[in-house]
Amino acid sequence: MDPALAIVEFDSIAVGIEAGDAMVKRAPLGTIQSGTVQPGKYIVLIAGDVASVEESLAAGRALGGDALIDTVFLPDIHPDVVAAIRGDRAFDDGEALGIIETRTVAAIIEAADAAVKGASVTAAQIEMADGLGGKGYALFGGVLSEVEAAVASGVAAITEPQLIASVVIPQLHQEMRDDVIASPFFWERVHGSEKS
Repeated sequence: MDPALAIVEFDSIAVGIEAGDAMVKRAPLGTIQSGTVQPGKYIVLIAGDVASVEESLAAGRALGGDALIDTVFLPDIHPDVVAAIRGDRAFDDGEALGIIETRTVAAIIEAADAAVKGASVTAAQIEMADGLGGKGYALFGGVLSEVEAAVASGVAAITEPQLIASVVIPQLHQEMRDDVIASPFFWERVHGSEKS
């Protein structure tokens, strides 16, 4: 796993591609992944050693100009957040569920990293961008007091305009937990139940 990660979001696809090219040319990276997301945004994710990611991010910010929506630089990203970004789901039967919802992908990654570093919780799931209108949300499970602390830490890490909502649900009902675990997308839930 690369020690550092950065995400840059643009409201212009053309500028995003140009900036991504500049970023990968600026410094050697372990990972670069980029692409379009709804509604017409472009996201560049990079990972590698701290100095290279920081240098590459500077190039993306410089080229982004007015097209820059949001950025995050995490020089020591938590491994659970990396796993959740990759799609791993770690639901447990913890007594509480915490949710943070943001307007951008960068903000949800920053909030999730702060949340799992700020309390003893499981980063159960991170959903972002596609199918969400470019938004993101993260789910955390564990003991109620720890989930409350995690959500507070995550919210404190991001700027107010990026936060949509944060909630802590004690004793999530089992049927709701099953739905959340099965799929975050309503169509998949409805369509899947028709085949049963």
